[in-house]
Amino acid sequence: MKTSEIRLLSVEELNNKIADVRRESMNLRFQMVTGQLTDTSRLKQVRRLIARYETIKSEMVAQSQQEGEA
Repeated sequence: MKTSEIRLLSVEELNNKIADVRRESMNLRFQMVTGQLTDTSRLKQVRRLIARYETIKSEMVAQSQQEGEA
């Protein structure tokens, strides 16, 4: 998902996406430990995706709080 597409999501949808990706991350870590993981680059991709979602979510929350003050 591109950053511009992520910004169109609501905070609730972002929370759901973050939960899904964190679940995927956990599964990948289990696969890594058991030796079943063939594409180790996916771990890095998932980590960065979580960071991207969290960053955009925090920006959205900060912006909504700033609008609430005005």
